[in-house]
Amino acid sequence: MTALHRPLTDGDLTLEPLSPAHREGLRAACAADSAIWEIYPKSWAPEHFDTQFDALLASNRLPFAIVHGGEVVGMTAYIGVDAERAVLEIGNSFIRPDRRGTGLNGRIKRLMLDHAFAQGVRRAEFRVDARNGRSQAAVLKLGAVREGVMRAERVTWNGHVRDTVLFSILSHEWNGERSAAVQPRSGTSPVPIRKDDR
Repeated sequence: MTALHRPLTDGDLTLEPLSPAHREGLRAACAADSAIWEIYPKSWAPEHFDTQFDALLASNRLPFAIVHGGEVVGMTAYIGVDAERAVLEIGNSFIRPDRRGTGLNGRIKRLMLDHAFAQGVRRAEFRVDARNGRSQAAVLKLGAVREGVMRAERVTWNGHVRDTVLFSILSHEWNGERSAAVQPRSGTSPVPIRKDDR
């Protein structure tokens, strides 16, 4: 689904497909909160950054650099895109501390959800560490449904056996009315997913 991986823009916010050109900007953003990586599956702290950046570029994820006001302030990605099932996950997300609590996260998720559903995705998932209350609250604010907890779902980079909270939003539910971070929008007809877009 290559049509998913293109620049997405909302005013001073652009999600740019991640490239080597974003390396140093993202390095600086990730270094701004070294403590947060304790609750992430992978560490993007300075000593791990290059390994993780290269692995993400080489993966089958569809990663974006978050560019706000001309600066790289974080990253996010479409994960596990399944064209046949029309399902994907939004994750691999990090926002620099000075941009948190500003409404930027809601704008990012709106762009990604709008675009995914316009491409024919019917289910978008969010998988959040059970310890990460901030991210869980942000996902609920979008109007996602909490489906349950996947116990001991993965082992993180520092050996923590993680419980993962699963949330989802379906295409017919996505109208923005349940989210203060998202403006209502008129409905659009999804574009069918083509198998040759995988």
